[in-house]
Amino acid sequence: MFTFLLVVQAIVAALLVTVILMQKSEGGGLGVGGSPSGFMSARGAADFLTRSTTILASIFVLLSIVMAVIASTRHAPADIDTSLVRQAPATQSAPAQPNADPLAGAASNAASAPASNGAVPLAN
Repeated sequence: MFTFLLVVQAIVAALLVTVILMQKSEGGGLGVGGSPSGFMSARGAADFLTRSTTILASIFVLLSIVMAVIASTRHAPADIDTSLVRQAPATQSAPAQPNADPLAGAASNAASAPASNGAVPLAN
């Protein structure tokens, strides 16, 4: 719907520019010949172009307001996309040393092992 209204707005804008450029600055209109009381006389053309400008400008403003309302109500809060989140690297445990006390070895390995630069503790 928004795309359709955008295309209609572009067409109305082009028509509005065309109608405005066809007018003479003195209000003479198209300046084409014809009978003085006919439709395309200088006065008839000026009235037609003035009315056309008023109508097209009104349509342009109304379309702008409608499109602004549609754009503001159509913007729904988006869900957070977590597909590109980097996973924390798995920590490697030190190999078990033979002939060592299991409790003392685990404590000494954890204390002496340097922390990885990219390691971030995860909250459980």
